Amino acid sequence: MKKLEPINLVALKAGIKPRYLEFYGKYKAKLSDDLFEKMKKRKDGNLVLVTAITPTKAGEGKTTTSIALLDGMRRIGEKAILCLREPSLGPVFGIKGGATGGGLASIEPKEEINLHFTGDMHALTSSINLISAVIDNHIFQGNQLDIDPNRVVWKRALDMNDRALREIEVALGEGNGVPRKDGFMITVASELMAIMCIARDREDFHRRIKEIIVAYTKDGRPIKLDELQISHAIMKLMKDALKPNLVQTLEGNPCIIHGGPFANIAHGCNSLIATRLALKLSYTVITEAGFAADLGAEKFFDIKCRVGNLKPSLSVLVATIRALKMHGGAKLEDSHIENVDALIKGCANLKQHAENLKKYGLPVVIAINHFKDDSPNEVIALTDWCKKEGYEVSFLDSFLNGSEGAIDLATKVKKIFDEEKDSQFKFLYELNKPIKEKIATICREIYRAEGVVYTEKAEEQIKIYEKMGFDQLPICMAKTPQSFTDDPSVLNAPRGFNITIREINLSAGAGFLVPITGKILTMPGLPKLPAALKMEQEPI
Repeated sequence: MKKLEPINLVALKAGIKPRYLEFYGKYKAKLSDDLFEKMKKRKDGNLVLVTAITPTKAGEGKTTTSIALLDGMRRIGEKAILCLREPSLGPVFGIKGGATGGGLASIEPKEEINLHFTGDMHALTSSINLISAVIDNHIFQGNQLDIDPNRVVWKRALDMNDRALREIEVALGEGNGVPRKDGFMITVASELMAIMCIARDREDFHRRIKEIIVAYTKDGRPIKLDELQISHAIMKLMKDALKPNLVQTLEGNPCIIHGGPFANIAHGCNSLIATRLALKLSYTVITEAGFAADLGAEKFFDIKCRVGNLKPSLSVLVATIRALKMHGGAKLEDSHIENVDALIKGCANLKQHAENLKKYGLPVVIAINHFKDDSPNEVIALTDWCKKEGYEVSFLDSFLNGSEGAIDLATKVKKIFDEEKDSQFKFLYELNKPIKEKIATICREIYRAEGVVYTEKAEEQIKIYEKMGFDQLPICMAKTPQSFTDDPSVLNAPRGFNITIREINLSAGAGFLVPITGKILTMPGLPKLPAALKMEQEPI
């Protein structure tokens, strides 16, 4: 493996002088707030979104492809920077493992990034729990705000998968406060994480956290965080966490990692602060959005780009042949066996995601993360299918070959930049539409649902939010990432189904409404054999 470069040398490749770095050891650094101020008058570069088909257990390799594209662009002489989300300890020790790519398409220092990194997750967790502690203390100390203990909507957080903490009771025992039901969510599912990643800058973050609704009074009045008078305390905790982090790929190319909201609950994108900075630093900025295009990409376009006034230039849609075969009916254990029929059937999933991306007015390149057991017949069949459908396709094998394996993809991306004059990007819906109409548009246009069904609770919540003046907010759907439907067992591109909205949460600080579908959980649990157990076989 190539020796890592000191982070100050990596920074110079991105045009960042040492005085804008705050070092966290030899290979990590935070970027000073002064850097954006220095660069803000520069013209923005081209923004590329890397997204994927509906995930399967066969894997797609979206992060690996994002890293590969950066290395490939640099290899052909193009100035490029990558923006990624920070890993959460929950998935690292749970099912997914790390989130730093794979093989020769990786970012480093891998283990440090996957674990404590520069402390951003710890700062967020501490801030979230400070809010909870102050709420319970306020109630205990006389409750001047008349907070209803049964209507506290702010939850505690832990950056770990722990199902035992989903529902708890606090303040039990004499002299410990007013007992009430509470619960934990994983840090990356919290509204504070969403705000960190949707805020344009430090001042916007401060403004947004003051708008968070943490509880309601007994007569239904919302209590904002601003009324707790702790926004400055949170700003002190978050002082360094709001600065983006600079690391490198195995080939020494610059990667900015910052923020990490879940895409099945929040908007699933790295911080807007990092993306806006990267667009001033480089001709090409590559970023990704969580899970498949029906979640991450839709929210990237309709929420992040809207708030940040971003105009993306291109979408890269990642797939693997074996994942497409699973969508076509093949079993996981047989996904390495040649099966052209299943592959072509599974392309219905690929087609729907590609069509969805085109609705935003952007060109699409299909990137096939290549595996050695992909048969020549399958490669030919998929290539022919893409050509017939009118999509540019590129096969890459950067896991084994690094930047060399991404030259074709990088060249095709560059060609589109050279040919396209201005971005034709557009949103899926307008904010002034009614809440139900915005939800219906996403369900119909992106998922291909026939209709939307609302529970009595969801209907009542819509009326309340309309009265409160929150009907003009964008929609952040909370849905399983494993299907276009709200049932994770339904693969490929189904038709003739309804989406059921069981409740709608308000994220007033982040600035969006969150319709909850299916059995979405804000605190995941560990699997029977967590990834943490596998680490027992690794050197300490």
